[in-house]
Amino acid sequence: MDHAANPDFLTDITGALDWWREAGVDHDFLDEPREWLAVPEEEDGTAPRRPPERRQPVEPADTGPPRLDPAAIPAELAAFTPWWMSEPLLDGGATAGRVAPQGAAGAKLMVVVEEPEAEDRETLLSGPQGKLLDAILSAFGMRREEVYLASALPRHTPAPDWNALNQFGIGHVLARHVALAAPERLLVFGGGILPLIGHESPQRPAVLRKFNQEERSIPMLAAWGLPALMRQPRAKPVLWKAWLEWTA
Repeated sequence: MDHAANPDFLTDITGALDWWREAGVDHDFLDEPREWLAVPEEEDGTAPRRPPERRQPVEPADTGPPRLDPAAIPAELAAFTPWWMSEPLLDGGATAGRVAPQGAAGAKLMVVVEEPEAEDRETLLSGPQGKLLDAILSAFGMRREEVYLASALPRHTPAPDWNALNQFGIGHVLARHVALAAPERLLVFGGGILPLIGHESPQRPAVLRKFNQEERSIPMLAAWGLPALMRQPRAKPVLWKAWLEWTA
């Protein structure tokens, strides 16, 4: 058919195309998919050479925060203090400002505080908190030289993240420390310490607990931290009453 001799046919075709353009369709579509990026064959008729496949980048494994291996904690008290003062992993690599525990194994009382004081250099609790502890021990009829004194953290750490420290394994360190010191009784100052050894923080100024180990169970008196006792003088009689009940 001579389309040029049929102007109505050309008008219909043009009108149809204009209708589709106005409808927003300005491309040709096929029902069957077509591989537009197909690699052409080689001139010699051999199979086409495909580009090398890209490898997906390997995501680094999420190992999480470092954790302390309990097996790395010394099993003898004589080795514990040097490890406590020098082990980098124990405090994020920092070793400056650490303060050693004091006392001998088998003491009648082991006292554990959350951390050394800011003033401490060679002696644990050498500032105002130490003076309060000496007064408390004097009221109990004891002297500092008679107790084993230790801290849960190796150095003064403002606003410590106790939850992160517990996940790291500092509770295992404290539990091993108490086991090696082997005291008859355990006096703990500070609510941050109790979760490390499987207890809830005390809501009262002083509460009686048990420090349970596989070998034995040690009577424990848990009290508010020494800074809190300095701010709340009315808590001291509560501690005194708890001590009397504990030692009766």
